[in-house]
Amino acid sequence: MRRYLKSPLRLILAGMIGAGGAAVLGLAGAYQYLRPSLPDVSAIKDIRLQVPLRVFSRDGRLIAQFGEQRRIPLSFEAIPGQMINAVLAAEDDRFFQHGGVDYPGLARAVLRHLLSGNKAEGGSTITMQLARGVFLSPEKSYRRKMVEIFTTLRIEQELTKQEILALYLNKMFLGQRAYGIGAAAEVYYGKAVDQLTLPEIAVIAGTFRLPSRDNPVANAELARQRRSYVLRRMREKEFITQAEYESALNAPVESKLHGPAVEVEAPYIAEMVRAELFERLGADAYTAGYEVVTTVDSRLQHAAVKALRGALLDYDQRHGYRGPAGRVPLPSGAREKEWSQALEEYAVRGGLEPAVVIATEEKSAVAYSRNGGRINLGWSAISWARSPLPDGSVGPQLQRAADVLAVGDIIYVAQEVSGNWRMVQVPEAQGAFVAMDPQDGGIAALSGGFDYFASNYNRAVQAKRQPGSSFKPFLYSAALDQGFTPASIVNDAPLVIEDAALEGSWRPQNNSREFRGPMRLREALVRSRNLVSIRVMNSLGPAYATQFISRFGFPENSLPRNLSLALGTAQVSPLEMASAYSVFANGGFRIEPYFIQRIIDTNGKVEFEAQPKFACADCVQPTPTETEGGPTNLLDAPITTATNDETRWGGRTYLQEKFLAPQVLSPQNDYLITDMMADVVKRGTAVRALQLKRGDIAGKTGTTNDRRDAWFCGFNSSLVGTAWVGFDQERSLGPGEEGSRTALPMWIYFMSEALKGVPEQKRTPPPGLVSMRISADTGLAARPGDPNAIFETFMAGHLPPQAEVDTALPGDEDEENKEKDDSLF
Repeated sequence: MRRYLKSPLRLILAGMIGAGGAAVLGLAGAYQYLRPSLPDVSAIKDIRLQVPLRVFSRDGRLIAQFGEQRRIPLSFEAIPGQMINAVLAAEDDRFFQHGGVDYPGLARAVLRHLLSGNKAEGGSTITMQLARGVFLSPEKSYRRKMVEIFTTLRIEQELTKQEILALYLNKMFLGQRAYGIGAAAEVYYGKAVDQLTLPEIAVIAGTFRLPSRDNPVANAELARQRRSYVLRRMREKEFITQAEYESALNAPVESKLHGPAVEVEAPYIAEMVRAELFERLGADAYTAGYEVVTTVDSRLQHAAVKALRGALLDYDQRHGYRGPAGRVPLPSGAREKEWSQALEEYAVRGGLEPAVVIATEEKSAVAYSRNGGRINLGWSAISWARSPLPDGSVGPQLQRAADVLAVGDIIYVAQEVSGNWRMVQVPEAQGAFVAMDPQDGGIAALSGGFDYFASNYNRAVQAKRQPGSSFKPFLYSAALDQGFTPASIVNDAPLVIEDAALEGSWRPQNNSREFRGPMRLREALVRSRNLVSIRVMNSLGPAYATQFISRFGFPENSLPRNLSLALGTAQVSPLEMASAYSVFANGGFRIEPYFIQRIIDTNGKVEFEAQPKFACADCVQPTPTETEGGPTNLLDAPITTATNDETRWGGRTYLQEKFLAPQVLSPQNDYLITDMMADVVKRGTAVRALQLKRGDIAGKTGTTNDRRDAWFCGFNSSLVGTAWVGFDQERSLGPGEEGSRTALPMWIYFMSEALKGVPEQKRTPPPGLVSMRISADTGLAARPGDPNAIFETFMAGHLPPQAEVDTALPGDEDEENKEKDDSLF
């Protein structure tokens, strides 16, 4: 009997062994058959995640992120344990026990398929999902499943479990352009992964299955259901307590997108970086994970943006209210839902909030904005909105709020420092501001317009406009180079110029339409006298003037070779002006502007480090002897190295010759021009800047023909700032809108922030200068007892002669002087 029982058992055992052997042989055969089509998973260790380009300020704050895929790679050690638990509970709770293929789970999936005929995925482990996501197509077939299994086994051989899990959590698509849990945390919650709460972790873990459908932005209800599943599985696996489970289960599901946590508003600089990286690297710039550290200082950038917007809003308010941005019919009894719907088509512009007027009173109004809710507008917030007139002035004063506002009007509002709200409008005029370190050319702040997202035209770099009188210091520097002095007398009188290059007769005017007769060169710059500049230009000759002015970095072929150049008719950008004024600020050296400090690859290796040339006055030494009767020519002096403060010189303890910026202006010339521009601030067209209460600033205003452009370029030895205001489609800014009123306030506000707490940095006169008393009337050496004597500074060898007793003073009305009124001198 026992013999008969053993026989069937042997048969069954033999059958099982045979079936197992057949299965093994089948798998071996399948492997040999599919091996040519299997991917080379040995390269998975070197797999390159598509990581976006990220741009930072020099103090490490995020400016922008570029790239179709948003990804923030994390090491395994940086991933919170609860995030790992949530993903394992939802996707593969036996991940650390199986060898890549969960055979019981796979068998159950096959059985479900045989019973239902549905080829839906099932039984996939995390490693299998990774294999499918990295190497395979989305095709659903038995053949593809076999390839997936073999690829999975290879991955398990090549990588540790921790490496597999880290790659999975960083690689997989989780909806809304987010790849990996780092990007998902930022996209859905605006947080880093280690800041997520348990309910937020569960939502992200729930998106791995069907990311396009189950993410909270696409469908908050489905995301809530998946979160419930993840939390239940975590509770079953005892990853969380019952209290934690119940609390997380009842938390609301947030359903809105969050952008990258941009910390510095510098979109124009960000676009400059993006264009530069794309030119260098092509499409890899957006996917290779580069980080770019710029020269931008976040504090100064904030000040520049605020200064530009404030100046434009002030200008705009002076010229009246153009009417609401739109009108919507509000039903009787409308509430927040209807008010919010009315604003859907209107975006924030330059920090200004769109709002809908919901009520008006005699001297006030009530409006609603999405971010501010219900806001009250007092009379001081409304009464400026007088009607604009064709001549640039404004109409009569308002009597009541209803004169300009009605229920349903879409307006813009801004919150003041005091907390009160003010009615404003998006300016039509535009502006630009550039701040630069004159010692090496690093761009510390740059804003190319009121709102980048309304117009990405970068006026700081791309706009080529006439600089007007802000160009005169370059001409006066050329004059000093040719023997003029600050005391040289030049006639401020009418003249008519016949010049073929100017296409006929030209009758230039001063802005004031007045003439002051003979005056010293210093006074001519302080008072911005056009006729003096033209006479100086004529004396130098356009050929020499353009050649000399090109030393400041302007292309010589961009400078008009005629007398109009004296009035600033070259076409230049605000960045070019800031760079050129840096020569005055740093003692006479031409530096090259730059904005990328370093480029770092995804492994932390520095791929590029800027090597700017520095202005170093201590590195240029005069020749041992001076030419008799004249100053030493420092432009021909030898260049030597010198030990310097390493924090000033980019971390170097000394400067090699290749790091020295070329000296294009003698220290004496530079000192005199800067001193003359300091007087522009102290008592000239830029006197408003005295409110900064500093004695180390200098600069020059500029206003072009018909007041189409308003400029101010100013500096001290550590910072140069250039402000410009104008219309993109050139037209007059209006009566009284000159550099001193329109552009200078932008510069003042910026410098008040930038130089806060910075000690004054007054210059020491270089060797080769002589200070002496002169007559304020004649510019000659003062006679004893002259009541109008003043001190003036001269280059050695260019001292004025002693005044003679019979010297004719300005204002003598003899026939000879009358005949000379229309001459160039």
